[in-house]
Amino acid sequence: MEDFKLENVIALVLEYGIPVFKAIALYIIGAWLISRAIKVTSKIMAKREYEITLQKFLLNIIRWVLWILLIVAIVGTLGIETSGFAAALAAMGLAIGLALQGSLSNFAGGVLLLLFKPFKVGDTVEAQGITGTIQEIDILQTKVLMFNRKTAIIPNGPLLNGNIINFDASGILRVETEIGVSYDADIPKTIEALRKLATDHPLTLEDPAPIVEVVTNADSSINILVRPYTLTADHWPVYFYLQKNFKQTLDAIGVEIPYPHHVEIRKTAD
Repeated sequence: MEDFKLENVIALVLEYGIPVFKAIALYIIGAWLISRAIKVTSKIMAKREYEITLQKFLLNIIRWVLWILLIVAIVGTLGIETSGFAAALAAMGLAIGLALQGSLSNFAGGVLLLLFKPFKVGDTVEAQGITGTIQEIDILQTKVLMFNRKTAIIPNGPLLNGNIINFDASGILRVETEIGVSYDADIPKTIEALRKLATDHPLTLEDPAPIVEVVTNADSSINILVRPYTLTADHWPVYFYLQKNFKQTLDAIGVEIPYPHHVEIRKTAD
């Protein structure tokens, strides 16, 4: 009777103990390998200067995938059929995908934005009818601080699929200004005075050189473009400087800036 019980115990140990031991060993080794893989991947991403948000996201995805594979392997080691388990995971993934189609589009857009970097935090951009400074790039959405200090939250799917204008990409911007002068003005002298006005500002770049040219012969004025180049961060100081000093510069050389005149006609009784 004792031999029979001992044989039963030995049989149970051989039948269940060895698979359990293998599963425990597989768990320990697998967990160590996953930890090493995450550390190595993290170092590679940091060396290649991936965005922090993208690093965290990709590392989480890799970690979850590796742990799911490890769990499936452990379940198989214990002798449990894994085909049903895999089918359940696939069905769950399909259901989640169908329920989150819009979010998945934004998710894919976020990954591509972080990979290809059409802009970075701190850049001034125009996209989806919104202009402002990039505050934060998440996996699903991008936050933009508009010039009126409002925060716009743009889903990454439409953002990636639309036109994006990055004002900071080259680091240089052209200041767009235009001034109208009288038809009586000495145009070469006026252009020279406006060119000096533009180049006198310390924030104006010499290369590319400012553009100062007649653009339109309008009904009551000759319109002259004054377009100096400056660093992106200096755009508005230069713009306001020009607007503030146009009249003073033209007054100094005797050039009139036309303005609308109204003629009032009154009919008097005989």
